[in-house]
Amino acid sequence: MKFFCLLTIFLFLGARVSSQIKIKTRAPLANKILISANSESSSLIKELKKNGLVVIFSCNTCPFVVGSESFPGWENQYNNLYDQALKLDMGLVLINSNEGKRAGDDSFLEMKSHAEKKGYKMHYLMDEGSELANAFEAKTTPHVYLFNDELSLIYAGSIDNIWDKDRKETIPYLLNAMLQKSKGKKVKTKNTAPKGCSIKRAK
Repeated sequence: MKFFCLLTIFLFLGARVSSQIKIKTRAPLANKILISANSESSSLIKELKKNGLVVIFSCNTCPFVVGSESFPGWENQYNNLYDQALKLDMGLVLINSNEGKRAGDDSFLEMKSHAEKKGYKMHYLMDEGSELANAFEAKTTPHVYLFNDELSLIYAGSIDNIWDKDRKETIPYLLNAMLQKSKGKKVKTKNTAPKGCSIKRAK
C-alpha cells in the first residue's frame, strides 16, 4: 500500500497545531491510576522524573505507529526515545486511548501481546473511556507531549517530520526538545502538527 494512500485513509487531516492543549498547561489527570499492559499500574505523576516526562498516545495497529511497506512506523523509535529519556532523567510512557476498538485490536489482552512482541521498555497504559486523550485534546496515534519537572507542557505534536515526503532534512522535534530542556535551554519548536491515525473514541 502506497504511502499516499495511507495519508489519505489513515492520516488525521483535521489535526492542527492549535487543536492541542496549550504550552504551559499542566498535565491533566496526572494522579489518575492507569492499568499497565506490561508492568504494574501507574500514573503520570509516578512516571515523572527530575527533568520531565514524555507522554505518547499510541496504539496497536495504526500504520503510522507500527509501520507499513512504505513507512517505517514511529514505534520503532519508542525504546530508543525511552533510553534517551532515562539518560536525560526524564520519564516516558505510552497511552492507548482507542476505546472504540477496545473489544478488538486495542483490547487490554492485545495491548499485552503487542507490548511483549515489540519489547516495550516503558509502561504501556490503557486509558479507559479515552479520558486522558480527551483531557489532553489528543488527536492522533502517535501524538506526543513533553512536560517539564513541574508537569507544565513545553512541547506537543509529532515525533519528527519523516511523514513529509518533501522534507529536505529529518527534524527530530521531540528529541530536540528533550535535549534543549535537559540543558536548561528554551525549547525552540514548541508545537508541531500531530500526524497519524485518529484516536478511536467510543461512539
